[in-house]
Amino acid sequence: MEKIRAVIAGVHGWVPEYVLTNKELETMVETNDEWIISRTGIKERRILKGENQGTSVIGTQAVKGLLEKTNTNPEDIDLIICATVTPDMVFPATANIIADNVGAKNSFSFDISAACSGFLYALTIGSQFIETGKHKKVIIVGADKMSAIVDYTDRSTCIIFGDGGGAVLLEPTTEEVGVMDSILHSDGSGAPFLHMKAGGSARPATLETVAAREHFAYQEGSTVFKFAVTNMAEVSANIMAKNNLSAEDVSWLVPHQANKRIIDATANRMGVGPEKVMMNIEKYGNTTAGTLPLCLWDYESQLKKGDNIILAAFGGGFTWGSIYLKWGYDPK
Repeated sequence: MEKIRAVIAGVHGWVPEYVLTNKELETMVETNDEWIISRTGIKERRILKGENQGTSVIGTQAVKGLLEKTNTNPEDIDLIICATVTPDMVFPATANIIADNVGAKNSFSFDISAACSGFLYALTIGSQFIETGKHKKVIIVGADKMSAIVDYTDRSTCIIFGDGGGAVLLEPTTEEVGVMDSILHSDGSGAPFLHMKAGGSARPATLETVAAREHFAYQEGSTVFKFAVTNMAEVSANIMAKNNLSAEDVSWLVPHQANKRIIDATANRMGVGPEKVMMNIEKYGNTTAGTLPLCLWDYESQLKKGDNIILAAFGGGFTWGSIYLKWGYDPK
């Protein structure tokens, strides 16, 4: 019996219209354009404005565009998984809201929370639903409205994050393309270095937690940077070794867009030249679970069927991992 794999049959992204430039950030916190670019590689980021506008807005727009470009009937979708750390609300799942918005009446849906590694986790999970033969059309969404949990008086975090996301359609194939392998990790001992202090069941919202500004993303930048550089680079090299891939065999590295220096370190560890590295951090910043699908969307026209692609990410918690996939279609 032929092996069933999950192949990406289409990708689409969406970002809000509002552009928050480094120059505008200079009016908000003590920083400057040159410092931000030299430390992170970020020039601007997108911000979702307006009342009652949550991550589901980003996910819905990405999925609607995906359904249209792949000519897919929303009622044929079996499952929607949304990777996010900024859900519209604690419950219901943002994936449920997206499914309702796009008319995916026959799908079940759920969210997963793995910070910046969320899309990797969700893509691996969704692939396994396809590989069982039980599901034929699965949508994976990676989206975050980080502006909702960023403290714009904290220059160490507000320069990094933006809003946006993307979605991919997974379908079964018996060809030698699709999701080939994955290595995923987590280490809860990293929680103190990158987390949100309050808002969960351990520290529910109170007047005191709000006054102490504990409902924003908190990170110890230098510690997170060291962990990210080491682990994202190592896991990317490991998945190459596991699948007998040389640097010449790799068509593209799709790294999480957290910091240009981390991206460069990962590429160097893999021996991959800059011409093979997908990078759009300069215009979107770190959109957390949204960075990987946004990269695939931006570079879609350059991808060819059979391209060997390595996806890699590192996120709060800590979470990290890498996926090896072969691209499933030629540019249209």
